[in-house]
Amino acid sequence: MNLTMIRFLYLPVLATLFFLPLFTQAASLYIDPPKSTLFRGDSVTLSVRVDTDEAAGECINAVDGILTYSSNLQPVDISIGKSIFNIWVEQPTINTENRTITFAGGIPNGYCGRVDGDPRLTNVLAEIVFRSPSFSVANANSDETIGTVSFADATTVYLNDGRGTAATLQTFPAQINLEKGAGPAQLNTWKQEVDADNVPPEEFSISLQKEENTPSQKYFIVFNTSDKQTGIDQYQVMEEPLSQFGSFQWGRADAPWVTERSPYILKDQSLNSIIRVKAIDKAGNEYIASLIPDDSLRTVSGLTIALYALGASLIALLTVAGFFITRFIKKRAAQRKNIAKDTQADNNDADTDYE
Repeated sequence: MNLTMIRFLYLPVLATLFFLPLFTQAASLYIDPPKSTLFRGDSVTLSVRVDTDEAAGECINAVDGILTYSSNLQPVDISIGKSIFNIWVEQPTINTENRTITFAGGIPNGYCGRVDGDPRLTNVLAEIVFRSPSFSVANANSDETIGTVSFADATTVYLNDGRGTAATLQTFPAQINLEKGAGPAQLNTWKQEVDADNVPPEEFSISLQKEENTPSQKYFIVFNTSDKQTGIDQYQVMEEPLSQFGSFQWGRADAPWVTERSPYILKDQSLNSIIRVKAIDKAGNEYIASLIPDDSLRTVSGLTIALYALGASLIALLTVAGFFITRFIKKRAAQRKNIAKDTQADNNDADTDYE
């Protein structure tokens, strides 16, 4: 099933998860700030925001969005760290060929508007970083001095009415004035935000599940977390085999992590592995969650695993001990060799004196 089909089938279903009677069908999507100015090579962060008719008690719970942007702008990054959505059918994706940014997500309990004084509730769906072309790119000398970012007509907002009703939608674009020359200093607020982010992603757990409606009935894991500063950049997964328990393989610089998305079908269907998932934010901060499948699901007992771990630890200890013993023996041999040389030299001097 392709992504288009998933969006078509899943979003209306997502929009019907929770029922709340409504009497109006109006919503708006807009880009903040609506106007900005960039010098050559500068960048700006634009927030995609949603508003509801709070006075009428309107709530929405899903958005299928398509943004378009002019050829004199370059999208360079996207963050969903501050998004009100916690379910994503499609995380914001840049298509440079079509000059579109698509996304599809929702919030199951519905979004009914901003709450004054509550910092946890905003109306941000995503943040997109756009850059003005530098002097080195092909269209740097273009006469176009206005860049635009707008919503395509196919963009849809769904009401939280239990029926997946598409709301009547108003959209508002953004306009960016592009200066011909360079500014007094290069402006890159997004880079400054990333550089200042030293907070790891929020803690999370890994859920082990099994396919029920397929002949293979394979085991898979589900995972998700958030990062309220710069947002999650990627997830990496590693299945640490039984034979490597206790060897700290996952902590090595060259550990075999693979970039994956949730849900992830396990390679080791015998479940004789420690499963680790690493969440990495845009600034490179990490959080690692681990899961050891229950004894009743594994084909190898917990005692065997403990013995393997003990054996791996003993091997590591013996390896370290052997290294230091070898160094000690070599050092002693070198010392004896030097002593023998000194003794021979003294004997030669004595023979010379006697003569």
